[in-house]
Amino acid sequence: MTPPRAAPPAVAAWPAPTLRRFGPVNWVGFYALYRRELLRVLKFYPESVFGQTAMSLLYLVVFHFALGEGVTMGGLPLIEFVAPGLVIYTLCERAFDTTSISILFDKLEGMISDLLMAPLSAAERTAAYAGSAASAGFVVGAVVLAAQSLFVPMSLADPVAILFFAAAGALLHALAGILVGLWAARWDHYAAATTFFVVPFGFLSGTFYSIEALPPFGRLLVQLNPVFYVIDGFRYGFTGHAEGSLAMGVALLLAVDSLLLLVVYRLVRRGYRLKP
Repeated sequence: MTPPRAAPPAVAAWPAPTLRRFGPVNWVGFYALYRRELLRVLKFYPESVFGQTAMSLLYLVVFHFALGEGVTMGGLPLIEFVAPGLVIYTLCERAFDTTSISILFDKLEGMISDLLMAPLSAAERTAAYAGSAASAGFVVGAVVLAAQSLFVPMSLADPVAILFFAAAGALLHALAGILVGLWAARWDHYAAATTFFVVPFGFLSGTFYSIEALPPFGRLLVQLNPVFYVIDGFRYGFTGHAEGSLAMGVALLLAVDSLLLLVVYRLVRRGYRLKP
């Protein structure tokens, strides 16, 4: 007679899967995207951080040896005038590159679908991209500032102005980078935007020279450039010397940043050049 078989061990019953609920803001998803974009920059710190720091120091060396000591600009020694401009220029350039390169790379590699399938709203995507790019810019700018302070006396005339114009400039370039990343279909488009828009707007903004040396018409053209107010306001925070109206700079940057934020949000919401 065959003995009865032992009953199989009881299997624990797993609860049925349920939809994950989020509040008004998906903070987990927002932080994940923000962290991913920021680590993309910091992971390659020899090029993204130290490379740009070395470049800014080379600019200072060139200006120092080419023009010599005793040269003044805007009522300040040349090196003290140029150094803050280099810091904010590097900060803004990194903010622009972070978003434009990241979005274009994901599009070309077919990875942008991962972002589109994530439970993130257009506002959360826009804020994560812009916030991570601005943070990357601040990291690079802080390293450049620390390196320059070893060779150039950097005083603090108005810390609030430094923070505001750095944040406004970083946000402006981060949002502009999102626009370029959405619009560009290949790397040639990114290079064209950098060559014909980002670099000219940066160089023609008083980064390396005083607009007081320009003729009246040239001075007017420079003052129509919003990047000029970023450079001028940031430099004022260190030197206490401004060549333009700080109040106008604050108002203009708030208006431009708000307009860019609205445009970027609407494009991301539509999936402009993101959806197949």
